[in-house]
Amino acid sequence: MEPQLLHSVTDSVATVVIHHPAKRNAMTAAMWRALPPLLETLAADPAVRVLVLTGEGGTFCAGADISTLRGSPQEAQTLAVAAEEALAAFPKPTLAAIRGHCVGGGSQLAAACDLRFAEAGALFGVTPAKLGIVYAASSTRRLVQLVGPATAKYLLFSGELIDAERALRTGLVDEVLPEGELGKRVAEFTRILASRSLLTQAAAKEFANGRTDRDDHWAEQARGSGDTAEGVAAFLERRQPRFTWSVPTPG
Repeated sequence: MEPQLLHSVTDSVATVVIHHPAKRNAMTAAMWRALPPLLETLAADPAVRVLVLTGEGGTFCAGADISTLRGSPQEAQTLAVAAEEALAAFPKPTLAAIRGHCVGGGSQLAAACDLRFAEAGALFGVTPAKLGIVYAASSTRRLVQLVGPATAKYLLFSGELIDAERALRTGLVDEVLPEGELGKRVAEFTRILASRSLLTQAAAKEFANGRTDRDDHWAEQARGSGDTAEGVAAFLERRQPRFTWSVPTPG
């Protein structure tokens, strides 16, 4: 099978799989370019309430496949930043399910997700200093927000890999699961996310990502959604709520 991004939707959860096992799921130029339009399609699908990004087999993503980029690491960085920004802007909850290496552009994609769950034994690295690449300001800020300035500098200055336990301590990942349990935990947690109010999640995601000037917009969305009334009714009736708000289609 050619290197590509595979995707499926099951029970309101879209799963995007980075598929290039011959090169530890390194992203080709075509794969970088394919991610933003794929995300746009999934964002517009009302059946999708959560997105999971993962890699084929035992590796998340080993970065960019430089051989497909005419030997230009900086071109790879440009494409990676565009894909990273598209993933960060995805209006629904996103979760990176990480096994094995999560390095270079792979770490950019993971950092752009809302949450990161890793399997014990995973390795993380932010490696532009090994190639003389200028790491984008947006990517640097995102990394600093996750792990703080000191750890961000350690990762960026050295390009050294850290293990899953250190990634957990520094905030780079949210949970570390024993070998063989990552898939079960991701399925369990995404079911929880899909059952919650997407209205609440979308507003909270926007605010948490730094856009704090749209209180009136989200208040209007809440008034017209029915989610609040449904949540209160479900609480009083001791049943699971059935939230129906979905992300408005642009235009």
